[in-house]
Amino acid sequence: MKVYKFGGASVKNADGVRNLRTIIDEEQDLFIIVSAMGKTTNALERVFTALQRADKAAAQAEIDQIRQNHATIIEDLWHGPKHLERVEALFADLEQFAAEGVYHPEEAEAWYDRIVAYGELISTTIISEYLNKAGLRNCWIDMRQALRTEQRHKDAEVDIEASTPLLKEAVAHADTSIFVGQGFIGGAPDGTTTTLGREGSDYSAAVVAHILDAESMAVWKDVDGVLNADPKIFPDAVQIVELNYLDTIELAYSGAQIIHPRTIKPLQNKNIPLYVRPFGDKRKPGTVIRGMSAKVDVPILILKKEQVLLTIRSRDFSFVLEEKFATIFSLLEKFRIKANLVHNSAVNLSLCVDKNWHIDEAISALRKAGFDVMKAEDMELLTIRGYTDELWKKYARTPQVFIKQSTQSTVRIVRKRS
Repeated sequence: MKVYKFGGASVKNADGVRNLRTIIDEEQDLFIIVSAMGKTTNALERVFTALQRADKAAAQAEIDQIRQNHATIIEDLWHGPKHLERVEALFADLEQFAAEGVYHPEEAEAWYDRIVAYGELISTTIISEYLNKAGLRNCWIDMRQALRTEQRHKDAEVDIEASTPLLKEAVAHADTSIFVGQGFIGGAPDGTTTTLGREGSDYSAAVVAHILDAESMAVWKDVDGVLNADPKIFPDAVQIVELNYLDTIELAYSGAQIIHPRTIKPLQNKNIPLYVRPFGDKRKPGTVIRGMSAKVDVPILILKKEQVLLTIRSRDFSFVLEEKFATIFSLLEKFRIKANLVHNSAVNLSLCVDKNWHIDEAISALRKAGFDVMKAEDMELLTIRGYTDELWKKYARTPQVFIKQSTQSTVRIVRKRS
């Protein structure tokens, strides 16, 4: 068994879907994980935001546009108007939920998960039916039934032990060896839909590979492989031929978009190699990630955007010691806020965190607990592994820098967005 994952950019239009078919042609024993098409998740997030505001008309307008975008892809694939009953049923379900649901703020994460999951459900339904039409018989798998997650919404972790019999049973009962499943989504113990965090489709694919003892996993992207930097930000980016699991985990934790942070562990546990390959040309080898690799001989630059810098201080100017750390981090966990960088002095604790719906609620709770909190928005976190004197001078010695931390090989810089 092989596992292939295709992201939203790869299947953003009919040409992308046809290219997916070309890539998997002649494959057998294949499990395909697919994301929502193009920018569908962003559009569904706008549906959710409209429903938060009780603006059902705006939500329906967004749904109408999403429906039209997918209808355009379907008509191109079938060379004319085509009614796919399973797709229409998904849109009808979404519209009914948007029209009749009563939103409560305490249910925000659960509502978010239910709404954005339609992107993957619709994309995989279209692709599965198209592949059947093209002669590639396949079995569509509802990953909400096959992957059991913890009872947590918006960034749930998969319970691999509980998921193993569910996924294996779904595969065993199929009359084909090609499977199509959704990335990014799963099901909680109470039956509600959960999501695994943005870009969580990589994680979904890794869990599937682990459970099914896959010989390999491949992520198909719009680049030739893993690059040492985002070419849209750093034009001189170059390809890295191979990486090991440990380096990849560290890069993902620092914010690299090459792979979801939770992806590597399920693969590492069974020594399954991960290939990052170019969607545009399947003849190219891409990058391989495995247990052992050659040393990376170029600097790696990772820019994590949409950051907030929190500076926390005890009102009595006492030292920030372990017991106060515990109070601070337990409050942050309550509001689902994760620190990407921690920097402390005798009386201050500075945390660089992702922009989050609940930042202001967390700040209010910290202040009630006896802390003064300052918030700086529009921040970025730049990590450079294998930095040079030239890169240090270019990025660490600018007026926009708030914090810099360095080791012998890595420098991390919190700066104002440029």
